Amino acid sequence: MTVVSSTPLLLDRRIAKARAGDADASYDLGIAYSTGTSGAALDLIEAHKWLNLAAAWGHDAAPAARAEVSDDMTAREIATAQRAARDVIGLLNRRAA
Repeated sequence: MTVVSSTPLLLDRRIAKARAGDADASYDLGIAYSTGTSGAALDLIEAHKWLNLAAAWGHDAAPAARAEVSDDMTAREIATAQRAARDVIGLLNRRAA
């Protein structure tokens, strides 16, 4: 009997919700990427991106989590994460127009 993990599917669902502007999903992704859990590889740039979006969309805990993640990042990595967050917002705005 083969057991198939639902973790990638759950991660994909969270990404879809986050790309639609869901602050909770964005926060969850930021935490997952910052810790390498829930099917996400450890990736501080992705973590910062999603936490930045969560903060922009009003998640109360996101700014502190983003600050903690950024402590372990270079200025270039932070800039990359910020650019990626702007890209998500731009895509969301284009869909709304």
